[in-house]
Amino acid sequence: MFHIFQYRPLRLITQNSLSSMCLKLMLSRPVAFAQIWKSWFSSHSLLGNKNIILMGPPGAGKTTTGRIVGQKLDCPVIDIDDDVLETSWNMSVSEKLQDVGYEEFLEEEGKALLNFSASGSVISLSGSNPMHAAGMQHVKKNGIVVYLDVPTRVIMSRLKSMAVDRIVGLSAGNSLKDILQFRKPFYKRWYDIRVFCGEDIAAEVVAEKVLDAVKRYQDSELETFISTRSSRSGRSMEKDSYKYFSDIVIQGLAPDGGLFVPERRLPKFTAGEWQGLIEATYIERAEVILERCIHPADIPASKLAEIIGTAYGANFSCSKVAPVRHLAGNQFLLELFHGPTASFKDFALQLMPHLFASCIPRSCNYLILVATSGDTGSAVLDGFSRLHDTDKRRIAVMNFFPEDGVSPIQKSQMIGCQRENAWSVGVKSDFDFCQTAIKQIFTNSDFTGFLTVEYGTALAAANSINWARLLPQIVYHASAYLDLVHQGIIPFGSPVDICIPTGNFGNILAAFYAKMMGIPIRKCICASNENNVLTDFIRTGVYDLRGRKLIPTFSSAVDILKSSNLERYLHLIANEDGQLVTQLFNQLENQGHFQLRKDLLEKLQQDLVAGWCSEEDCLAAIHSVYSTTGYILDTHTAVAKVVADRLQDRTCPIIISSTAHYSKFAPAILRALRIAEINQNPLSQLHLLSSYSALPPIHWSLLETLKKTGNGDHQVCAADMSVLMHHIETLIQNHFMKVF
Repeated sequence: MFHIFQYRPLRLITQNSLSSMCLKLMLSRPVAFAQIWKSWFSSHSLLGNKNIILMGPPGAGKTTTGRIVGQKLDCPVIDIDDDVLETSWNMSVSEKLQDVGYEEFLEEEGKALLNFSASGSVISLSGSNPMHAAGMQHVKKNGIVVYLDVPTRVIMSRLKSMAVDRIVGLSAGNSLKDILQFRKPFYKRWYDIRVFCGEDIAAEVVAEKVLDAVKRYQDSELETFISTRSSRSGRSMEKDSYKYFSDIVIQGLAPDGGLFVPERRLPKFTAGEWQGLIEATYIERAEVILERCIHPADIPASKLAEIIGTAYGANFSCSKVAPVRHLAGNQFLLELFHGPTASFKDFALQLMPHLFASCIPRSCNYLILVATSGDTGSAVLDGFSRLHDTDKRRIAVMNFFPEDGVSPIQKSQMIGCQRENAWSVGVKSDFDFCQTAIKQIFTNSDFTGFLTVEYGTALAAANSINWARLLPQIVYHASAYLDLVHQGIIPFGSPVDICIPTGNFGNILAAFYAKMMGIPIRKCICASNENNVLTDFIRTGVYDLRGRKLIPTFSSAVDILKSSNLERYLHLIANEDGQLVTQLFNQLENQGHFQLRKDLLEKLQQDLVAGWCSEEDCLAAIHSVYSTTGYILDTHTAVAKVVADRLQDRTCPIIISSTAHYSKFAPAILRALRIAEINQNPLSQLHLLSSYSALPPIHWSLLETLKKTGNGDHQVCAADMSVLMHHIETLIQNHFMKVF
């Protein structure tokens, strides 16, 4: 640093960029000057020879923001409209547009961009520059493209106040709003960074957001991940132990047995930013939220937007993706079953496979191991089977599920979702064995090392222990709140409670993360079935598995005693005390129980309340809701409904997560509706349910899958670790060792 300090001031003086006051300060007060110099160097190192290129619709504030950013960085500012187009054309932009027409204007504008070059500058593009591919490719080569994403409503208001009545592409057949919507895909194609501007905010604030975003873009080391079981002192000493998003998507479970979490926690959105998403679509909300949580060095923002569009587009049967429906009183249902496999797991597992494929090195094959208590299996199989063929050749999935611990339709669905790179294996045990076995396989270095050396294949996880499974779930909890605001149910800032049927703690943890990011959630209500270990823990602080046996219930997806994601939550409220977390979960593993300290229990009970539901009450709730509303709840949603009825205080709305479609649990639903004779054929059960003309209708994709399944086959194995490892090795031999 010293040699730079010696050299740079001389260059500055020769360029007359230091005033005489600064020169006197350098000579008389070297410490003060050093501080000023450090600030200057920090700003200029942000750019180097690169340009900051501001892109966005007309009225986004590109010109004003560019001037402020340029002043802060003390660098040249170039406005394409004023300094390039009008100078080279010798006429105003509006005159040129009127003279040559829309299509010729875009071509002329693109040519001007191709002839333009600059370095170390802040450049404000025109609103239509991104529509010329060659021009944008040219200017992007030496710059960081920053998309100023301003809500369409705000843009419309600004253009009206500016009396702008003509923009490129506007004609008698197109409204201004149509043109703004038409341009969005062009902006999304080119940007490196999105600066979401939310509500109408000052240009000075936008400029600061631009600088912060560029700094983040250039420094991926700001966003590292740690294990829930790592000690803080160890982390400060061992930089090599830091992990990035792309690392943890692949690795899944930390080497010490812990779960990965962001070292600096999740970003917090301002109220204005959330309000700016009120009128956004689900896909747009997901883009803004996830871009702030995934560093562009791991997955470029434009690539991430493409992945999100693929995941939540045609694969979901409802255009709203995760609609919120009024049930009764102050209760609302968040419908999370419109994906291809009819459960909330689709929200993560239509997205995660593409994230995974983007992060893995091309030189290695990967086998995804999954343990499921019902819904995860078919969602994983479906999600990974939708990858491009080139990715399917190097990524395969093996799904383990309790052979007698899922509903007949769930089993048929998992069999029906098997593809050339995706298989299901039934295990003669319960879900806890399957989940524990996978964790032990991941930490068995002899076995994983053998697979890598012998077959060039690494193992990865797609359960909610993988951060990329958990992260997308934050979006739908935030989106549900924004939908209530959009529908006029509540003003932004008013609190809501959220009630979630809970087994592995991932879904409810995602709701808590949404709260941390700024969504006004008051209480997260944990709803258990008769396997109510979490309810007891939240009420007492004692997690006790001694003497407990798993009870098969109608709500099989939450038939879980060991809640993996609870570890992430405890790590958070314990102020990232990895040693304490290690102690608690080692004690749980070795002694079957642990107890929280009093202060941690008090923290927990500020965030969470809990209750549980019997089998009888579950069926009664399904019958009652159908009788009064014509709506059929699935068994898991019914558990949450019962607990919500008992625990809500009716002072604010409560959003109940409807985590699966009732079609998946037809025998229990038919029993709840008091049908005397139930045909054991899953397809016949669905046809009988469809005759009720209930809301929502029978799930389209599930029906199609069952029609195709017939007597489909799957493997079944004993609850033995060596047998499971043999199945894994055999699959690798059969899939990766042959020419696809």
